[in-house]
Amino acid sequence: MTDRYDAWAMARSAGSPRQASPGREPSFRIPRLGPAKRQSPLPVTSERSFVDETERLFVDPHVESVRRIFAAGDEPPSFEVAGPRARIFFDPAKVRVAIVTCGGLSPGINDVIRALVLQLWYRYGVRHLFGVRYGYQGLDAEQPSIEGLRPEDVGNIHEQGGTILGTSRGTPPTEELVDTLAAWRIDILFTIGGDGTMRGAHALCQEIRRRKLEIAVVGLPKTIDNDIPYVRRSFGFETAVMLASQALRSAHTEASSIRCGIGLVKLMGRHSGYIAANATLATGHTNFCLIPEVPFRLEGSDGLLGLLERRLQDRHHALIVIAEGAGQDYFRNADLGRDASGNRQLGDVGPYLKNRLVRHFAGLEMTVGLKYIDPSYLIRSAPANPSDSLFCARLAHNAVHAAMAGKTGMLIGYWHGRMTHVPFEALENRTKTIDPQGELWRNVLGTTGQPARIGNVEASTSEVSADQHE
Repeated sequence: MTDRYDAWAMARSAGSPRQASPGREPSFRIPRLGPAKRQSPLPVTSERSFVDETERLFVDPHVESVRRIFAAGDEPPSFEVAGPRARIFFDPAKVRVAIVTCGGLSPGINDVIRALVLQLWYRYGVRHLFGVRYGYQGLDAEQPSIEGLRPEDVGNIHEQGGTILGTSRGTPPTEELVDTLAAWRIDILFTIGGDGTMRGAHALCQEIRRRKLEIAVVGLPKTIDNDIPYVRRSFGFETAVMLASQALRSAHTEASSIRCGIGLVKLMGRHSGYIAANATLATGHTNFCLIPEVPFRLEGSDGLLGLLERRLQDRHHALIVIAEGAGQDYFRNADLGRDASGNRQLGDVGPYLKNRLVRHFAGLEMTVGLKYIDPSYLIRSAPANPSDSLFCARLAHNAVHAAMAGKTGMLIGYWHGRMTHVPFEALENRTKTIDPQGELWRNVLGTTGQPARIGNVEASTSEVSADQHE
């Protein structure tokens, strides 16, 4: 679904305050624990059974960009292509592997766990597999919570939502986590999570390197908001869009069944409105799509309230979709604090907008029927759909290939239809957001018919610095 939209614009506008010079991409070099000297146990079925280490994929494949960089005497930034290597670093008979899941739930976590275990066990012959309970908290040096994993433990877990390992937000001190990994003689740690999890994984890598330990850390991107840079699609996103679309259809049915009916649906998306935008396009019923990247105002004739009045007068019903991170200007004076992962707490924009709508139309003595739907936890806890299940397996298999080859400090990305290796360092101070001038948002505007700016506000692209747009 999301492949309809141009991901390459993300690379062209990415920026970071830590870059050596403006317009330059970060380094995409993948750290390695050492030379891979062992022959892979995977069967050789053809001359292309393995991916060569020199195979790379341009970050920005636009011809004019590539020509310009070559003309300047440089080489265009590129990713390592993921896949099995002919030679590996770890001895499958001795390597000890742990898996941890962190942060909020997302469809497909159990699919990833299962695919990791089965790939390691049956394809590489690894027998020392462990699951860390309840996120990074399970690596607490004083009370570690780690248990063995075998294929029979993961047989049918892909049919259920959530995570069999449990999850949590926040993390004990990095030094304690490494102490636990060393005490359990863990050689490979797979971290399944979002931006906070990957920040923690990066800190782990730095401490591991400082201690000169041979522990590989490989991440698998789990963010239902689909906001990790250089990752075209994160697992669970398509399931989220599918279920969000069901909520939008229900809200549209309710609103259109009565005179002056309003459906209001709040969807996930702290800094990026991908679920809201894609569900809007998938259903075609939405009249106003509100996302964090495009500010809006309620007041004034060109504000949301005025536009909604005219919509109800003309068509007698309306559907509004709002991402959870939209409209945060209305909470700018509130001290909301931060969660255990360090994320700034958001104001609950759904109920806020609902109450403002109720008060506004009551003041006009205009009878409306408003139905508010927040399907967030129904979506997060659902099992993955078939498309996401297949994607989870691809991510997991390529994570295993990378880790067994001794690669570390990286996550598995997805770029131009290929799985890639993305270093944790490339993610620093970046997030992925919708470009208000890009194709995805233009399609949303064409579908909803809403103006490019709702209310008298300046264009903005989110409060997060050094954003990466799509």
